[in-house]
Amino acid sequence: MSKKEGKGLKSFNKGFQVPDTYIIIFLVVVVAALVVAMAQGIMQVLGESDPTTPTVINTIMYNISNALSGVSGAVAAVLMYLFQSIFDFFVVSGTGQAAITMLIMAPLSDLLGVSRQTAVVAFQLGDAFTNLIVPTSGCLIGSLAIAKIEWSNWVKFMWKFLGVLMIGAIITILIAVGIGF
Repeated sequence: MSKKEGKGLKSFNKGFQVPDTYIIIFLVVVVAALVVAMAQGIMQVLGESDPTTPTVINTIMYNISNALSGVSGAVAAVLMYLFQSIFDFFVVSGTGQAAITMLIMAPLSDLLGVSRQTAVVAFQLGDAFTNLIVPTSGCLIGSLAIAKIEWSNWVKFMWKFLGVLMIGAIITILIAVGIGF
């Protein structure tokens, strides 16, 4: 870095400087866009949402709905929430997670007798609270690094509070099912 360039700046074309933060934000947005594009590509490979067409996605929904056919709507909604919570470890991006899972969860909720609104609530709660502990969350790990807190210490501190939040989420989902939301 020359003396003329400021700390944390990248110089392009002699004199045009871009702060490192903008470059990082650009890369984060590009990665998020790629996740959504890949999810759409996966859905194109798996098949569209037409339930009368024999596709991979319809086979998946059929088998899941058969496996869960004996459970009540309340149990199905809670299982959707738990699935979203676990899936959040693999896809932290809320947009990416919605693009991947809601294409299955929305029609699946129809088959299991759960309203689509409740399926969305299960998605939102599953995506929200686990972001407090997932080690794949760039925001969490970055915040912990700035605060100089190790992830393992954070989990030890947060697990009880996260348990309370998850119980509250399950109660919220049960209320949503109970009132027909």
